[in-house]
Amino acid sequence: MSYARKSFKSVVGSILGVVVLLAIAIWQFYLFVTFRNTQGILDDQGGTLHLWVAIALTVCAFIGGFVVFSLFVRHDRDDELHITS
Repeated sequence: MSYARKSFKSVVGSILGVVVLLAIAIWQFYLFVTFRNTQGILDDQGGTLHLWVAIALTVCAFIGGFVVFSLFVRHDRDDELHITS
């Protein structure tokens, strides 16, 4: 298997991982927004654990996306141009 195919599979897997993290973060934020207390009434102060989980997963997804993007656009180290006089 060629290096390009391995690299493509790892990039697609990384992007898929970031998308899954964002989906779980959105789901946790939805649980925070629709949190109901014991009487069944929407509670704006409850469910803060869902909010913190959503924030943590969002930060992890953005860091992961930055790392994937920075590795994806880096220059090839073998094709360096050496200037000699």
